[in-house]
Amino acid sequence: MRRDLVEAAARGDHEAFEVLATSAGDRLFAVARLILRATDLAEDAVQEALVRAWQQLPSLRDPEKFDAWLYRLLVRGCFRSGRSRRRRLSVVRPLPDSDEAVGSADGSRDVEARDALDRAFALLGTEHRSVVVMHHYLGMPLEEIADVLGVPSGTARSRLHYALRRLRAAIEAADDIEPMVEASR
Repeated sequence: MRRDLVEAAARGDHEAFEVLATSAGDRLFAVARLILRATDLAEDAVQEALVRAWQQLPSLRDPEKFDAWLYRLLVRGCFRSGRSRRRRLSVVRPLPDSDEAVGSADGSRDVEARDALDRAFALLGTEHRSVVVMHHYLGMPLEEIADVLGVPSGTARSRLHYALRRLRAAIEAADDIEPMVEASR
């Protein structure tokens, strides 16, 4: 059925494309939000990807690869947005309610770990964040990521390796600083 929708949309059927866009919208937004780390930019990237998809759909050779092709359009839009905006946004997460903190003896440690990971993730460039998101969030194998990004599989593997190494180093650095801060109190 999905193939039929893609083929109908490629022939100009607005309703078929609306069904495809609606079914993919939330997934696309979640991926764009993780890569760009800003809701407004993620919304723009999804909108741009869907517009490009509508315009370029007749040129899609294999309807079975619609999802990978749509992710490629989205990720490329995220790259353009990430390149045009080099500054990093800091994300502040609220602390858990006191009831939640009481239920978990490690509640503050969990918040600290999530915060350290979030800060480390913010240090990654768009290209590296996108590979981490596709591999760990979407569960895509590296070969498929390479296809989506239009790069050799070795490049996708290298980007994932580099990104994970940077994440580990940033988290370890935060862990090393924490005992020094506590000792100075």
